[in-house]
Amino acid sequence: MGLEDEIDELREEIANTPYNKATEEHIGRLKAKLAEKKEKLENQSSSGGGHGYAVEKTGDATVALVGFPSVGKSTLINALTNADSEVGEYEFTTLDVNPGMLKHNGANIQILDVPGLIEGAAGGRGDGKAVLSVVRTADLVVFLLSVFEIERYERLAQELYNNKIRLDTSPPNITISKRGKGGIQVTTSDDVSLDDDTIASVLREHGYVNADVTVRGDITIDELIDGIMDNRVYLPSIVAVNKADLIDREYLPTVKEDLRDVGIDPEEATFISAEAEKGLDALKERLWEELGLIRVYMDKPGRGVDYDEPLVLMDGENTVDDALRRLGGTLDERFRFARVTGPSAKHDEQQVGRDHELRDEDVLRVVARK
Repeated sequence: MGLEDEIDELREEIANTPYNKATEEHIGRLKAKLAEKKEKLENQSSSGGGHGYAVEKTGDATVALVGFPSVGKSTLINALTNADSEVGEYEFTTLDVNPGMLKHNGANIQILDVPGLIEGAAGGRGDGKAVLSVVRTADLVVFLLSVFEIERYERLAQELYNNKIRLDTSPPNITISKRGKGGIQVTTSDDVSLDDDTIASVLREHGYVNADVTVRGDITIDELIDGIMDNRVYLPSIVAVNKADLIDREYLPTVKEDLRDVGIDPEEATFISAEAEKGLDALKERLWEELGLIRVYMDKPGRGVDYDEPLVLMDGENTVDDALRRLGGTLDERFRFARVTGPSAKHDEQQVGRDHELRDEDVLRVVARK
């Protein structure tokens, strides 16, 4: 029996086993086995080589446009950026990853128009694995949906999930420490509903014999497996609904209901028309917000504050220390202190150290040794 047959059998057994406390440990073992065999099959498939879609990340952040063929990705990226993507009224017009650069609020945001995803992409159809590998390197995923085909969102999201991309969630809080003996010892916080035996069984299926494991937070078996395998990518996402100019006002409630049916809050979706270039300013602002970008205006000795070309930092990498790394040169080595004026400062020209967290439109002056 080949790996694919074994995977199919495991999937069938999982589907046919009712989930309850009595079967939880058994299902945990089955899902752990399934994850290991899928990983083994994927490694075998990828060892055969083939071309990929290597795209060098440039700019201040990278966005991946995800959508089925002919949804309007090429038209949108051409409207937003300086890209020149082939556009046609037929499927598979985007034959390679086409990067463009959106300039907004002083930031350079790289937008990747990846080849249209098709069902089965994670399994390799249509160079799907190569395409999905590009998505994994992005900072934000933008689902581009046709206003007439909202239901396709679920298939797109599933393809990303199948390729170990987890959207709009955080990694599970799991700590595993191997030890020489004593079996598997499980420690959980009060809100964990998984049984200790289930957690230990899943760990054994992944090759752990002696280990201390700590689990915090009420996670599912799938999330437990994600944490153990530790090769998932966690990305934020937004939804843009294209071709909104082609519908009548009376049809809008139907579109909103379709969005709710696939788990999308209509108020969180951005309605656009790439062809008519409508709604693009709102989309640009949404990208800025979701990427968590901030502008820092540098106060340069003898030249004053540079408001034209700010230093752009991303949420989570917005301390003075992060700014020094981005600035490069010898400033990091020669740093004494910094002075900050703006939203993050208690007063103008506040003296701060490396760990000070900057906010959007701060003015930063670095004081360094000569």
